[in-house]
Amino acid sequence: PLRTALKCPVVCAMQGEDLFLDGLGAAKSEALALIREQAHNVAALIAVSEYYGQYMAGYLGVPAEKIHVAPLGISLDGYQPRSAERGKFFTVGYFARVAQEKGLHLLADAYRILRREHGLPESRLLAAGYLGPESREYLAGIEKQMNDAGLGGEFQYQGEVTREEKLRFLSQLDVFSTPAIYREPKGLSVLEAMASGVPVVLPRHGAFPEIIRKTGGGLLCDPEDARSLADAIHSIYRDPEMGRQMGHAGAAGVRQHYSVAQSAAHTLEVF
Repeated sequence: PLRTALKCPVVCAMQGEDLFLDGLGAAKSEALALIREQAHNVAALIAVSEYYGQYMAGYLGVPAEKIHVAPLGISLDGYQPRSAERGKFFTVGYFARVAQEKGLHLLADAYRILRREHGLPESRLLAAGYLGPESREYLAGIEKQMNDAGLGGEFQYQGEVTREEKLRFLSQLDVFSTPAIYREPKGLSVLEAMASGVPVVLPRHGAFPEIIRKTGGGLLCDPEDARSLADAIHSIYRDPEMGRQMGHAGAAGVRQHYSVAQSAAHTLEVF
C-alpha cells in the first residue's frame, strides 16, 4: 500500500530484526511469511554489515542482489586515542546493555580465570550500559560470583552514562570486550572502543570477524568460551606493545571504514 500510494521506491534497513522475530514464539512463522510475501514491494534492503546481509538473505528468503551493505558508522567527535601508558591497574572493560545475550557473565568468568590461573595481578573489570528491570537479577548473580571469588572489589558496574562519561570510561580501558552469545549484526560499542584506541577481544561470529579484518584492532576468541576469552585478554596483558599496535590500528581503521559520514555516503549510493 505504501509503494502504491506514494508512487516511489520503498527501502528497508536491517539492523537486528531477526532477534525480534525469533522472540515472537508461535507468531514467528506468520511474521516471516508476511515479510516474504511483501518483499517484492521493497526496492532494496540495507544491511549494516556484510555478515548480516548474507545472513538475512537466507533468513527472509529474499534475493541476495536486493540486499546492499552500508556499514554502521559512528560520529567521531570527541574520540581521542587513549594514552599508551597503563595505569596502576590493568583494566578490562564492557560497554553494552547488561543482559544475558550480551555476555557480561562470560567476561566475568574470564576475569576470574585470569586472576586464579593466569597470574594476572590485582586488576579491574569495569562495566557500563543500560540495565533493564528484567536483568537486575542477572547482574546481581555476577556480583555474587565475583564476591564469592574474593574479587568483588575489582568489579564495578558504573550504570548508564552520558556521552561525555562514555568517552571517559573508554579512555581508561586497556582492553575491551562484549562477548555476545548471539551473532551480533552491528557492534556499535566495539567501534566506539576502537575509536578510543582500545584493543578489543570479540567472539568469532556475527559481524565481529569482519570488523577485526577491516581494522586489525583486536583479537578473536571462540564464542561462549570463557577460557578462550581469558587467553586472548592475557596475550594483550603480556604484550603491551601488541596491545598498543592494535589500539592504533583500530583507531585508524574505524576512521577509515566506520565513520558516520561514510555510512551516510553508502546509504545515499543505494538511494
